[in-house]
Amino acid sequence: MDLSCTPEEEEFRARLREWLAKVLPALPARPSPDDWPGRRAYDLGWQRTLHDAGYADVHWGASPTTRLIFLEETERAGAPYVGANFVGLLHAGPTIAAEGTPAQRARWLPPILRGEEVWCQGFSEPDAGSDLAALRTRAWRDGDDYVVSGSKIWTSHAEVADWCELLVRTDPHAPRHRGITWLAMPMDAAGVTVRPLRTLAGSAEFAEVFLDEVRVPAANRVGEENDGWRVTLVTLSFERGTAFVGEVVACRRVLGELARAARDNGRWDDPVLRRRIGRLAAEFRALWRLTQWNVSEAEASGGVPGAGGSVFKLRYSHARQELYDTAAEVLGPDALDLDRPWVLDRLSSLSYTIAAGTSQIQRDIVAERVLGLPKGR
Repeated sequence: MDLSCTPEEEEFRARLREWLAKVLPALPARPSPDDWPGRRAYDLGWQRTLHDAGYADVHWGASPTTRLIFLEETERAGAPYVGANFVGLLHAGPTIAAEGTPAQRARWLPPILRGEEVWCQGFSEPDAGSDLAALRTRAWRDGDDYVVSGSKIWTSHAEVADWCELLVRTDPHAPRHRGITWLAMPMDAAGVTVRPLRTLAGSAEFAEVFLDEVRVPAANRVGEENDGWRVTLVTLSFERGTAFVGEVVACRRVLGELARAARDNGRWDDPVLRRRIGRLAAEFRALWRLTQWNVSEAEASGGVPGAGGSVFKLRYSHARQELYDTAAEVLGPDALDLDRPWVLDRLSSLSYTIAAGTSQIQRDIVAERVLGLPKGR
């Protein structure tokens, strides 16, 4: 695997840096974290800016090295994150690109890339959590539609979404991992109720979603009926394998800022803290190399990341928590001030060992699919 940059890729880096330096100072102020309509408009506006400049499809259509260059440079420049677009751009979009029909790709992919539609993820349920195969939201066929009833929880960006990537059980008598179907559900359909959930940090970026005989066209089914578990594994491979790539770059930047802050406030004199920062620097460097490997593997296997994404997600979740615990050490008493840098990020980091599959689930995947160990009984 050769991850060195070609002259063409270095030219792409230089062109991107020049474009970012020109565009970023002209962006409007970011809205309040609680202003979700404003955040939706801001994030869609940034996606349209990327689209108009020819950078919108870098997550799907570029080489692995070009994709990593894009993420490195946009993060280092302080460009906006994908925000409300992350489910569509990093989960649903790649899944539809890999598994959808030509008509489905033509309908849903261009609006995602142009910054016209927001997606949310309807996977987890109150009585299932990360055990997605235990889902009980029911869907039955009625003519050209599926009729869906049930509920979802931790549905990211549901309050501002146009579409939901939805898992439903279409055969209640089939074994757990069968009888599941992947649907694209319009969020404005009759019978959809969204109830936002507030996080420890005070924001409400996900919600409960209640479905009362919601009619979803059968044409919105991605993959075959009852084959949704296989399609779901494609979605999860993107979620765990490549969706956190930009965040690794952000964590490496934060670590450098922590080291500078520790020197400024005298905490750098603590040898234990210095060793911890050094170890985290090595950890995030290794995670970046693993990211490069995962993205290259995905390219070699037709664009879908493999089970190695679970190795990355497992270690990254814990490393991020360690990073912001270290930030609390550097801040000292100021770590209780919600207006200080890194404090809200520390609260957010607590969710990373749960979100996108708990660490326990990731360990099972690594043991069974990477190491080939027998399943537990």
